Amino acid sequence: MRDFRRVADAVAARIASGQLRAGDRLPTQRAFARRHGIADSTAGRVYAELVRRGLVVGEVGRGTFVRAAPPAAGPALAEPARQRVDLELNYPVAPGQSELLAAGLARLARPDVLAAALGPGGARGTGAAREAVAALLARPGWQPAAADVLFAGSGRQVIAGALTALVPVGGRIGVEEFTYPVVKALAARLGRTVVPLACDAEGLRPDALVAAHREGPLHAVYAQPTLHNPLSLTMSDRRRSEVADALRRTGSVAVEDAIWSFLRPDAPPPLAAYAPERVVLTDSLSKRLAPGLTAGFAVVPAGCAERVAAALRSGGWGVSGYALEALAGWVGDGTVSRLSAAKRAEAAVRQTLAAEVLHGFAVRADPYSCFCWWDLPEPWRADTFVAAAGRRGIAVTPAASFAAGSRRAPDAVRIGLASPPRDVLRTALATLADLARTLPEDSAPE
Repeated sequence: MRDFRRVADAVAARIASGQLRAGDRLPTQRAFARRHGIADSTAGRVYAELVRRGLVVGEVGRGTFVRAAPPAAGPALAEPARQRVDLELNYPVAPGQSELLAAGLARLARPDVLAAALGPGGARGTGAAREAVAALLARPGWQPAAADVLFAGSGRQVIAGALTALVPVGGRIGVEEFTYPVVKALAARLGRTVVPLACDAEGLRPDALVAAHREGPLHAVYAQPTLHNPLSLTMSDRRRSEVADALRRTGSVAVEDAIWSFLRPDAPPPLAAYAPERVVLTDSLSKRLAPGLTAGFAVVPAGCAERVAAALRSGGWGVSGYALEALAGWVGDGTVSRLSAAKRAEAAVRQTLAAEVLHGFAVRADPYSCFCWWDLPEPWRADTFVAAAGRRGIAVTPAASFAAGSRRAPDAVRIGLASPPRDVLRTALATLADLARTLPEDSAPE
């Protein structure tokens, strides 16, 4: 479900900018829900949040109006209890996103199309969906075969299915020393062991992969070659070739997470292009389109395709027929391509904003990434900073959430830039910068 606070933030930003003026009437909650692609109940929570913030007033029998005299007290973050800015979640939103997606859904209203869409999806999906994914993922130097595409209900599920199929219970999964937290949780739940692998400025080091395999077999390696989360690193062509060679030498299979790669079309081809027989490439619609559109897909080598498909079926990680039809339509009519381009442009704007506000601090990022890694200034510790930020109504993620293994994580935080409106993001980052310039004891609760 879409977070109602983010939708309320967007309306609040329109009020603050003057796009919605005092006395303007908001649409009915039902019309608002349809316009924004959310449930009626979510729209009700958005309106209630706007009333709570003092931005609108509801009049029985007449509707909801922008207040004639909205509060003018300081920045939105002055009272943490009134507004929470979530810089942990990271779902990029493009201007006009809902309108573009709504137009693409019109074909699904046809009875004949809808009848097919309401059937079960299955791990193999449909021919149209497989062709659409193959076209979506294709790039210079790599053209996946539609026959190799499998589906799940989400990107997380397709990763879970791949790891279940490739790694026996008690087996070892190599991961970058800072990795996607969900993979750590999945490994623990599936009874697999995570093995941290050293990285450098390009990401995963192939010598670390080989050395870890000597200590005990690595049944699979989970890696993010393009726009690594949380460090925003992207492997060079040479590094990908070296990692592919290490996979062949060790006999390991890689699960490549390409979820953010659409933001870097200038990156080298995916790792799957360098070792197609040893790489399962995973991706999903959630970042390209919207978090509620959670169709996950994978390009799977023929040698392990049936095992991965069986794991997806037994895990109950199936995709809906409706999502498959929507995916095929949005890829075919260019919606995915247009939204991806818009989100690349928006990510660049937000990175520029972050670089401006956090100038002078040790921040690592990519110009097209939706997040940045902040090595905090001394004497701040990550847990203390996260707590102090929380008291100011801002949620950020400590480095420990991403750290694999038992070594103490550095005093750093990851900041998600994609979700809040730009003005809210700027205010939040300025608040964090001011906080980092103080001493921890000055920010301790009384």
